[in-house]
Amino acid sequence: MTHGFAPVAAPDAQARAAAEQRQTQLTKPAGSLGKLETLGNWVAACQGVCPPAQFERARVVIFAGDHGVAKHGVSAYPSEVTAQMVANFRAGGAAVNALAAVAGATVRVADIAVDGDTDASVAGHKVRRGSGAIDREDALTADEVTAALAAGRAIADEEIDAGADLLIAGDMGIGNTTPATVLIATLTGTEPVAAVGRGTGVDDAGWIRKVAAIRDAMRRARPVANDPVDLLRVAAGADFAAMTGFLAQAATRRTPVILDGVVVTAAALVAEDLAAGAKAWWLPGHRSTEPAHELALKHLRLEPLVDLEMRLGEGSGALTALPILRAAVAALTEMSTFADAGVSTADEPDTVDLAK
Repeated sequence: MTHGFAPVAAPDAQARAAAEQRQTQLTKPAGSLGKLETLGNWVAACQGVCPPAQFERARVVIFAGDHGVAKHGVSAYPSEVTAQMVANFRAGGAAVNALAAVAGATVRVADIAVDGDTDASVAGHKVRRGSGAIDREDALTADEVTAALAAGRAIADEEIDAGADLLIAGDMGIGNTTPATVLIATLTGTEPVAAVGRGTGVDDAGWIRKVAAIRDAMRRARPVANDPVDLLRVAAGADFAAMTGFLAQAATRRTPVILDGVVVTAAALVAEDLAAGAKAWWLPGHRSTEPAHELALKHLRLEPLVDLEMRLGEGSGALTALPILRAAVAALTEMSTFADAGVSTADEPDTVDLAK
């Protein structure tokens, strides 16, 4: 079942070709801006026009949800922190708020499955209070996974319809690196000990408990590994299902997305299975220190923009990369061509009349 998602059309090849051609005409040696040129070409393809427009409404959506597995010692923080951080996002006091202000983006938080009460302004798409402990029970019911996917899809539509031209998916949920690792290790065929990281900073005993929980959850996940929706139901959670729907719908709506860290990229793995070709519309912002993140990036064949040893989540790594993407657009759009600037090209050097 695709839950309404069809294969996604690729970004515009003609616009990409036009951008590649324009890069050769700009006042610089060919290829001298390296990956900035590739990034600018990608934006042109996503927008279907060359030169592309600078992003005017970059929007971060943080998907918040709790996980029953967090009660079994896999995190260094209690589950109550999730609701507290949702309030902090709304008050503008989190890392994501500070980074968004610098990067020229705005922030929205959506309570999908926080195990507590949150402000009505962020709880309009709430599916349930916390998801099941995936090492011993299903995360969601069939109706709940359907509702969560629909919530993510609706949030993407709301933001795009309101004018968002670039989306960033962020996450908040104590214990959420455990289901993220379960999804990634299951879909990449990786043993738990090779995929498990420290998450919020667990000690050795916590890491051992986390490995055991992921091992048990993977045992439950394997029978449904080939069905993306069932995999979300059994081994993920409502926040992951909503992120999956959000990422798939953004690609369907031809809107580029900067991916964040291990949690968002785990949802991206499932979204690519749900809506084949969606990954062409995504750019990984950074490489997390979580081992599972590198596994997911390799599986998607996506190369991150920065590696700053970050592991916070919230959309922080994606926001750190956003100014680089803006620079790529500016270079492609605002630089003069050789002809416009009256600068000679390598093929047409200045000549000197020796008879004078």
